[in-house]
Amino acid sequence: MQAELGATENELLSNVQEVLITESVLQDRVAALGETISQEYAGLNPMLICVLKGGYVFLADLTRALSIRHSIDFMAISSYGNATASSGVVRILKDLDSDISGRHILVVEDIVDTGNTLSYLLENLRSRQPASIRVCTLLSKAARRQTDIVVDYIGFEIPDAFVVGYGLDYAEAYRNLAFIGVLKPEVYS
Repeated sequence: MQAELGATENELLSNVQEVLITESVLQDRVAALGETISQEYAGLNPMLICVLKGGYVFLADLTRALSIRHSIDFMAISSYGNATASSGVVRILKDLDSDISGRHILVVEDIVDTGNTLSYLLENLRSRQPASIRVCTLLSKAARRQTDIVVDYIGFEIPDAFVVGYGLDYAEAYRNLAFIGVLKPEVYS
């Protein structure tokens, strides 16, 4: 069963099996990541590249948590379509507006699970000759990793569960939830 258009917040909440990460815990961790990144990128004016759509909420809070000069740009890539698992075929739906050659790049992701999509993205970005490239993800599902990929900043390691909220969706719903929740399997199976 798919999330219905026009579903109320209560209807969306009733499809959440459990709250995995509360709003206050999310905000505390994003603030800590912002402090660490600000220290490590001091004086470098990094470009944060947000992977859409799921990463936009995390990026908005992270950019406010940074105390350094930085710029942002966006990419949209797809390997899921409307499925709950990656198809393995990666497509760039929206490319960067900026030239990144010689820039310090921080890719901002909502979630890294298999790592296949991120691996493709990093290879693509490296071909554009940035000064450096690192990855910051809100969520990491190490149990599902299929590639040997380095994630430099991790908000939370999570179990292998289908999660929504704080920008993450199922069928374009649940992005507006202020927490990370586990979606009931009967909703997406």
